[in-house]
Amino acid sequence: MFAAVDFISALAWALPLAVALAAVGSAYGLGKAVTAAMEAIGRQPEAAGRIQTAMIIGCAFIEALTIYALLTVILLMNRLPKPVEGAKAVLDQVSSFFG
Repeated sequence: MFAAVDFISALAWALPLAVALAAVGSAYGLGKAVTAAMEAIGRQPEAAGRIQTAMIIGCAFIEALTIYALLTVILLMNRLPKPVEGAKAVLDQVSSFFG
């Protein structure tokens, strides 16, 4: 019983942490992309339009990956078993989660 409860608890903690990690990675990637674009515009001001367009498209893809991570976590959180009384009910829910 305790192994099943511990696994479910660990999974319930790990899913929000995964979203936080995805958000931090996304913020880092966006910062690097914008920094590189601003440096490129500073070196070649005449190409500012093309650089800005490429930067915005890249930023949209980075944000899309973060949104996919959030949706995945939301879907997996809904699949977690609900708290119940008794060891047999917990084990039944864990087996139905994987089955």
